[in-house]
Amino acid sequence: MQLLKKTLTAFGLLAATGAAHAGAVLINGNIAIGVNDQGHLNTADGSIVVNSSRTGVAFFTDYGSGTPDWRDATSPGCFCEGWGVSANGTHSGYANVTTDGVVNLTVDSFTTTPTSITSAVHLTDLPGLKVTHVYSPADNAPSALFKAMVTIKNETGNNLSNVKYVRVIDWDVPPTEFDEFVTIKGTATTTLLEESGRKGFNTANPLAGYSGFGPPCEPTADCTDAGPDDHGAYFRFNFGSLLGADDPSTPGDDTMVSFTIFYGATGNEKDALAAIAAEGIELYSLGQSNTRNGPSLGTPATFIFGFKGVGGVPQGVPEPASLALLGLGLAGLAASRRR
Repeated sequence: MQLLKKTLTAFGLLAATGAAHAGAVLINGNIAIGVNDQGHLNTADGSIVVNSSRTGVAFFTDYGSGTPDWRDATSPGCFCEGWGVSANGTHSGYANVTTDGVVNLTVDSFTTTPTSITSAVHLTDLPGLKVTHVYSPADNAPSALFKAMVTIKNETGNNLSNVKYVRVIDWDVPPTEFDEFVTIKGTATTTLLEESGRKGFNTANPLAGYSGFGPPCEPTADCTDAGPDDHGAYFRFNFGSLLGADDPSTPGDDTMVSFTIFYGATGNEKDALAAIAAEGIELYSLGQSNTRNGPSLGTPATFIFGFKGVGGVPQGVPEPASLALLGLGLAGLAASRRR
């Protein structure tokens, strides 16, 4: 049944019907993502995986059984993937199925198309603070990654300070769920990153702080192939102030901030790093299984979780073709500057 579903639905949406708000699963080739109506992952509605009752970040491949199937890397055992936002050090709202539930968030809309899932919410006790997540295939590596365009907007009419955003994920990478290797890269060069670590069971509440496992990967450090263990990745960003009204003397909209989160998987680490480079991801975590070639080659699957637009520099290793295109682009830029 799963193989038939994949064959017939190379790209599509599986969603529950008959509910005012329901989660949905977006499929693109061999990758899938499941989103709840508040914008966090691990949804039971339309779930397609065989190793859990919910879909979060899933990849279709052969995990050693001899038959390819859909398996998830964020939902087995614990539905621990979530996000949170806070402002002024007093208001926060967050969602994480197992760790937190849904706290102080009201859904404004949850809409789907064959190529996207959009969640729009506001803080229940601060209705003018709004957060939108738009999930769709990534621009340059759509076969490997989904992107989530995140917008935090201040419509309160008053200035907001210390606007923070948390995203946390518990890696449960198949076929060795609860026993994986974790990599985190880009912490030193991501200027908006306030704290990070490898504890995937942490609350998504930005005001609660981070309670970690300790080295490696923390406090706020890069690490490679940490483990094996049952761990994940936690990132908290501080975007500073959002004005209550736009200042026309400065570029952009001072009442809002936008950035991009990436989720996906590839069949090995080399392809994962190429996808990270292609999208210009600045900060990322990899989840890999505790199999013979899991931490070294990243097979049978390397799962990806990353960020762009958070004050960092691009990471990853582009494929030769990507380097060639980059060279042509730089040559064209130089020529235009000479002209």
